[in-house]
Amino acid sequence: MSTKSSRTHRRAAIRMAAAASVVAGAVLLPSWSASAATPAGPQVDAKTKATFQRLADAVFTDRTHALVDRPGKETKPLTDGFVGKVALSSELARAEDGALHQLGDRRDRLARLGEKYSASSTSVALDRTRVSGRRAVVAVTETTTLTYEKVRGNEPGTTGFQAHHELTFRADGGGDWRLTGIRESDDGYRAVNQPTAATTTTVTTDDTMPSAPRAATTRPAPPNPKNFTARGYDYKAMAAYAEKYWTNYNPAYPNFNGHGAGGDCTNFVSQSLKAGGWKHAPGYVNDYTKWFGTADIQSDSFVGVNEWSWFAQNSKRATSLANVYQLDVGDVLQIDFDKNGDKDHTMIVTYRSPQGVPYLTYHSNNTHQRSVASIIASSPNAAYYAYRT
Repeated sequence: MSTKSSRTHRRAAIRMAAAASVVAGAVLLPSWSASAATPAGPQVDAKTKATFQRLADAVFTDRTHALVDRPGKETKPLTDGFVGKVALSSELARAEDGALHQLGDRRDRLARLGEKYSASSTSVALDRTRVSGRRAVVAVTETTTLTYEKVRGNEPGTTGFQAHHELTFRADGGGDWRLTGIRESDDGYRAVNQPTAATTTTVTTDDTMPSAPRAATTRPAPPNPKNFTARGYDYKAMAAYAEKYWTNYNPAYPNFNGHGAGGDCTNFVSQSLKAGGWKHAPGYVNDYTKWFGTADIQSDSFVGVNEWSWFAQNSKRATSLANVYQLDVGDVLQIDFDKNGDKDHTMIVTYRSPQGVPYLTYHSNNTHQRSVASIIASSPNAAYYAYRT
């Protein structure tokens, strides 16, 4: 996801959030590296940390498995095998059962949309552990790959993402640790194996700005083939840039993920468009009719979801598409999750199958070639905005 609309104050907010993040990181660094609890709490040695990591791996592997088509092969969750010193709390176990049920429904919706996964791989790395008394907070990085089942025959080989999570463990009087909470620590759109959370966000938008029409999500879509030479852009270069930097961020640009400003999604899409020929339109950073981005300074329209939409329409560099299935390589998709008129997330198409399914790559979470069908299945009640670039 990327920054939302707040034209006059958002740049200062980004800088303040980034500075606060640096200060907070400096303050917290010693406690993240703690190897054991305080004397008043149970010991957290290397073996316990390794079990924390294995339980986290089991949680996210179970979630991924729920999306894979396994006719007649129902298996017990891996988390059921954790008892004793480290395990799920009873409350979180019930919540995870609900999450797996929700993800099973998502798998079924995907199948109705013509998409299935035949295999998956999930691994979790433990980044750091902070212990305070009987409470341990564990930061992990999840890396997941899903293999597309060849339903139509021209799907990409795989889709994948990286996600960061913060897990809270609490110890009882006997020194047994229970996983009591999981928080997604990325600023952005939830990954395909993350259950949907209800949102209560309400934002008032500026009605004087260009308003893009919503795109339909039904199939088949009316034909609207893309002319790849009409605008003089290199759409293959846009896709190649996104493929190169979807998980390894380009150090030539700032990374807004984790800085409290909404994430890096629009910044990443703007970089991809620039790689394919979009030229800078210099001016004031908060002027939505301008667009530019370097290592040192970026316009609001370069990094902001709504501001990008306003610039793209005003400059005529993009036009709206009537249906998300009309999207092709180099085109852009935005989502308004709660339909409040304020767009929340930006993605770019890096592949379109001969059967007319667009696949999108984006930051926050870092995701590679996720089908538009998967996105719709995860957020069926959202509003979608499709742009031809």
